[in-house]
Amino acid sequence: MTCTVILEIRVKKEFVDGMAAGFKGLFPDTRSFPGCIELFASQNQDDRQNFVIVETWESRAAYEKYFAWRVETGTIAALGQQIEGEVNLRYLDRIGA
Repeated sequence: MTCTVILEIRVKKEFVDGMAAGFKGLFPDTRSFPGCIELFASQNQDDRQNFVIVETWESRAAYEKYFAWRVETGTIAALGQQIEGEVNLRYLDRIGA
């Protein structure tokens, strides 16, 4: 069963303008990672510091392998320096409705 992953972050003001370019640099590797079906990012029109990334994976296990790889490469630590507050991460199943 596929897994939809919703990642919501609040970016520090000084990094907002460069975040979209940063995603463009990271997303090709994400899209080619085994198990990734779809990926896109959105920026809140009313709060430009708020970004939401929506991903569809073949399984939660596939996403967790990907995330572990991003931790190993240092990407997560680098991103962590650019965000403020808590990261909101959700794993969702489609219900076919």
